[in-house]
Amino acid sequence: MNIKLNFYHHKLLLSCIVFVLAGWPAMAQKQKNSAYLFTYFTGNGGLEESIRFAISNDGYTYRALNNDQPVISSAAISSTGGVRDPHILRGADGKTFYMVVTDMVAAKGWDSNRAMVLLKSTDLVNWTSSIINIQKRFPGQENLLRVWAPQTIYDQKAGKYMIYWSMKHGAEPDKIYWAYANKDFTDLETAPKQLFFSPTNGACIDGDIIFDQGKYHLFFKTEGEGLGIRVAVSDQLKEGYVLREGNVQQTKDPVEGAGVFKLNNGEGYILMYDVYTKGRYQFTKTKDLKQFTVVDHEVNMNFHPRHGTVLPITTQEVTALLKKWYSPANVLNSFRSAAIKKKNVVTDTVASTLYLPLKQGTSLKSFDPGFLIFPGVEISPKAPYDFSKGPLKLKVSVPGRKSAVYEVTAAVDGNPVLNGYYADPEILYSHKTGKYHLYPTTDGFTGWSGTYFKTFSSSDLADWKDEGVILDLPKEVSWAKKNAWAPTIAEKKVNGNYKYYYYFTAAQKIGVAVSDDPSGPFKDSGKALIAEKPQGIKDGQEIDPDVFTDPESGKSYLYWGNGYMAVALLNEDMVSIDSSSVKVITPDETFREGTEVFYRKGKYYFLWSQNDTRDADYGVRYGIADSPTGKISKPENNLILSKDVKQQIYATGHNSVIQIPGKDEWYIVYHRFSRPEGLGMGQSAGYHREVCIDKLEFDANGNIKVVQPTLKGVSLLK
Repeated sequence: MNIKLNFYHHKLLLSCIVFVLAGWPAMAQKQKNSAYLFTYFTGNGGLEESIRFAISNDGYTYRALNNDQPVISSAAISSTGGVRDPHILRGADGKTFYMVVTDMVAAKGWDSNRAMVLLKSTDLVNWTSSIINIQKRFPGQENLLRVWAPQTIYDQKAGKYMIYWSMKHGAEPDKIYWAYANKDFTDLETAPKQLFFSPTNGACIDGDIIFDQGKYHLFFKTEGEGLGIRVAVSDQLKEGYVLREGNVQQTKDPVEGAGVFKLNNGEGYILMYDVYTKGRYQFTKTKDLKQFTVVDHEVNMNFHPRHGTVLPITTQEVTALLKKWYSPANVLNSFRSAAIKKKNVVTDTVASTLYLPLKQGTSLKSFDPGFLIFPGVEISPKAPYDFSKGPLKLKVSVPGRKSAVYEVTAAVDGNPVLNGYYADPEILYSHKTGKYHLYPTTDGFTGWSGTYFKTFSSSDLADWKDEGVILDLPKEVSWAKKNAWAPTIAEKKVNGNYKYYYYFTAAQKIGVAVSDDPSGPFKDSGKALIAEKPQGIKDGQEIDPDVFTDPESGKSYLYWGNGYMAVALLNEDMVSIDSSSVKVITPDETFREGTEVFYRKGKYYFLWSQNDTRDADYGVRYGIADSPTGKISKPENNLILSKDVKQQIYATGHNSVIQIPGKDEWYIVYHRFSRPEGLGMGQSAGYHREVCIDKLEFDANGNIKVVQPTLKGVSLLK
């Protein structure tokens, strides 16, 4: 009896085990989606054309995995060495994942690729792959030029995975095609067929199909007439698509790579797309796939994606990704607080330290960095923190990783004063507005290739308002369209009204534009003011203007030059020079560029920058003269602003100077390499610069004291 009973119990237990194991895939399939996986690539060169992953708890705030580096080797999976436009899909079984990518390297040309890559995974970490060369795989593809942006959808009626993508043949426009993948997702088992027939016969690329309310919605980008993202709708997956009227993107900028995903909270869908000329993504929200509202203000990313897709995932799947590609340092760099100057955060994984620079006015006594906490991640102690007494020790735990303790410091840093990359700052106090105005070069463009100027205003030198673009070369300047650099400005009263004369560099020439307001808009004079080298000068460039009005005589002078310093008397109209007055007054061999002239207590001060702006030793020297046109005498040890290695401050130069009205109180405004990334950027550090302000002081003899470049900057002026 006991034997039979024990056998029965063992049989029952075995049956339960078999039931549980057999039911496990179904149980996994039924797990509720609680997070999101964003798969993307980042650009057109080198490792940028690779698959990257990022995760989010809410569909709006994303953090890159693997430090924004590739999670799959493009060289290992592709025929070209690069992949783009990744699309990821959860399989019908709920536990298998399918990804397809364009097999392409942009540097070889937009008509250079004929293949796509099919990938398959059961854990989002390990992937198998197959290359499908359409031209070699199927007959009749002799004039095929390119194969772009494949995506996958499950055809429930056929019980198969349908891949759809765009192809261009000869002189024909790009068209969207489809084919079924085989059972193993290693090949296409049917020949490509056209999916959508555009009534405009315009190019159609970057298709994305969403099934909603019993209909298939095909989002795609079209070229030519109606350029932008369009939607076609059908009752059937593979045919019958009817084009809706109008575009759905919510920007006037060019876009591509539309991707739609459903929010886990049931509040509708997100339509996102790549605003590729601006280097950003735009997110819009919709409940009916017809009306779209921009929600960019809710979106936060620590990476710059190009064409990608978002997949809702489970807590278990997030944990697996964290174990593979997320570290304690990543957790501490997931901060979301708008008070943090995120571009200037310094993380040292060797010393286990984190420095959080905060904006002016932020309280250190109760500060919450807003660390993004994913499932299984813990930080102890929890926020908010009191940083007013110095750094704190924070313990960070990540699933599958060893816990780490970091020393975290938070401090209010006034520098840089502007958010973003800017350089060559000119500053003006406007008697009309009673405010300070900054006029920088808009930086961050490869090879200093910016084409527009902006201005900023402040009442206290610390809190700056972006006043927008004041001069756009391609749109508003007839004689030059590129290289918008190094402006300067003068305020003058003309017939009782204030006028503003804005001198700027464009295409290595100097122009002038005029406005009635320091924030513009400015109207260009219609021709270059300085277009040729002064007599006797063979080298250098006609750039970096500086305007100075002599308080003794009331006359205004224009200075300029790279490799030489020249000066000319401006005529009364302020838009032309007395050509007979042009004079070269280069102080010495240290002069490179960036002249700045000001007057104090009977002396004329001349400041200039030494070395190349890409050089860490770019710095500011000065001299003194008895008149606005020289001769310039140089004090001993006249290098007054230079790098501070200990603070990681480099390339401090191209400055302007401002006096507080009615006071003998002075400040120097300059740019530096972006901190802390600048020094490691090589030559590109020279066009990734940021604007800073520090105190400028004089000794009893009127000599300028050496300026200590600081992180703190200036306090709010009262």
